[in-house]
Amino acid sequence: MSSFLAAIFWNINPIIAHIGPVTLRWYGLFFMLPFVVGTFILTHIYRSERVSPQWVDVITIYMLIGTIVGARLGHMLFYDLDALLADPMVVFKIWQGGLASHGATIGILFACWLFARKNKFDYLWVLDRIVIVVALGGACIRTGNLMNSEIVGKPTNVPWAFVFPRDFEHWKSFGADQPAPVGSYAVQRVANPQAGGEPEIVSQPITGPVTADTHVAVPRHPTQIYEALFCIFLLTLLYSMWNRTKERTPRGQLFGLFVVLLFIQRFLGEFLKENQVDFENGHLFNQGQLLSIPLIFIGIWVLWRAGKDPENPYGYAPRDLGKEGDPQPKVGAAAGTVPPRAQ
Repeated sequence: MSSFLAAIFWNINPIIAHIGPVTLRWYGLFFMLPFVVGTFILTHIYRSERVSPQWVDVITIYMLIGTIVGARLGHMLFYDLDALLADPMVVFKIWQGGLASHGATIGILFACWLFARKNKFDYLWVLDRIVIVVALGGACIRTGNLMNSEIVGKPTNVPWAFVFPRDFEHWKSFGADQPAPVGSYAVQRVANPQAGGEPEIVSQPITGPVTADTHVAVPRHPTQIYEALFCIFLLTLLYSMWNRTKERTPRGQLFGLFVVLLFIQRFLGEFLKENQVDFENGHLFNQGQLLSIPLIFIGIWVLWRAGKDPENPYGYAPRDLGKEGDPQPKVGAAAGTVPPRAQ
C-alpha cells in the first residue's frame, strides 16, 4: 500500500486566528459550543416537562463554572500534583493546558447538587436531564482534542489510522535496519516568528530507510474520534429514552446508564491510548482507568435503584409552566414545586 494511502494525514493548525493579543483556538470553540447548543436542548426538555426555561440559564452558569474548575483541579490533582504543590498558583494558568474529564465529572456533580439544593429540584431529576447535554459536551471536547492533535492513540496499521505530525511528544526514531511503518512521515519543528511563537511543523512521507536522528510520526488510532462518536451514540440513546417517558422517567435511570456506559468505554478505550504522563508507564492500568472504576460502580448502583423509591419514583422539579407553556401563578416561595409524594 502506498504511504499516501496508508493513513490519514492530520496536520490541522489548532489556532483559528490571532486577533490582536487574543488567540482563537479550535479547542476553545469546541469547549464552549455545548454550553450554547446545550441550552436549546435543555430548554426543549424543560418546556416539555412544564419546567420554566428560565432555569436553563441558571444551571448553565453552574455547569460552566463546575466544568472548568473541576477539570482544572482534576488535572492538577490526578496528573500533575508535583507542579501544584510546587506552585499552587499554577492551577489558575489554564492557558498552559491541562483539563481532566474525571475532574470535570466531579465538578459537574457538585455544581448540579448546589443548583438542586438551592432551587428545590430533585438532584437525580437534574442529573437525568443534564447528562443528555453532557454527552454532547463529551463529543465536542474530544473533537477539540482532535483539533489539538492530543490524547492520541497507540501506533496501528488499521485503514483509518491517523498520522499526527503536531504530536511531537510521541515522535519516534528508527534506524536503517528498522523501517518506519507504512504511512509514516518524517517531521521536524521549525521556528516561525510570524506564527505568534508557534513552531511550524515540516513533514514529508517516508518512502524508504531513515536515519536514527530522523523524527517520525507514525499512524495511530484516532482515539479522539472513537470517543466523540461514542458520546454521540450516548446523546442519541439518552435523548430517545427521555423522549419516550419524559416526566415519568425513572429517577436515576438516565444518569446511571450514562455513567456506566461512558466510563466502561473510557476504561476500555484507554488500552488504545498513549499514556498522558510518565508515572503511568509500566502499570497494568493508567490513571484514567483507575479513576473510571469507582464511577462505573456508582453508576451501576444508581441504575439498580432507578425508580424504585415508591415515594419518589420520578424525581421532581418546579412545574412552573402550564400545559400550553404559559407561566403559572406562584403562591409562596415553593409554588410550582411538585413534592415527592405527588410524583
